Amino acid sequence: MDLMVMENLFFRRNVTRIYDLKGSARARYNPDTTGANRVLLDMNLVETLRTEPIFLGSKAKRSLERAIWNDTSFLTSVDVMDYSLLVGVDEDRKELVLGIIDFMRQYTWDKHLETWVKASGILGGPKNASPTIISPKQYKKRFRKAMTSYFLTVPEQWSS
Repeated sequence: MDLMVMENLFFRRNVTRIYDLKGSARARYNPDTTGANRVLLDMNLVETLRTEPIFLGSKAKRSLERAIWNDTSFLTSVDVMDYSLLVGVDEDRKELVLGIIDFMRQYTWDKHLETWVKASGILGGPKNASPTIISPKQYKKRFRKAMTSYFLTVPEQWSS
């Protein structure tokens, strides 16, 4: 087993909301939004964005997309999937704190089999819904598309 240790993204921060984002809608909603250490998921964010969108300046948005592009390119090149973008909202500084995290699994034969079984519907589950376990290339594409859509750009004339 390989282990990667990363910095504590939330060290000395007043993070009031935490999101674990994978870019999927399947089983990605946490109905318990009242716990002290709650971690919200993709559909919680989508629900919140309707009334409280997260805006980034164009430079910040380009930096975020470039970082996601580079990180996902690397992770795909080593056959890793199932990572998340951890997003914390720091209320004091009015900042987002972001990092790719998770138990990163390689797409080995058992994951290929799990993808096939879940996609076939043999074990139940919604028909025609894409499986949660997908190849690293598919995962990268879905992840990038979702992260781009979650964070909106503020037009330049309003972001000075």
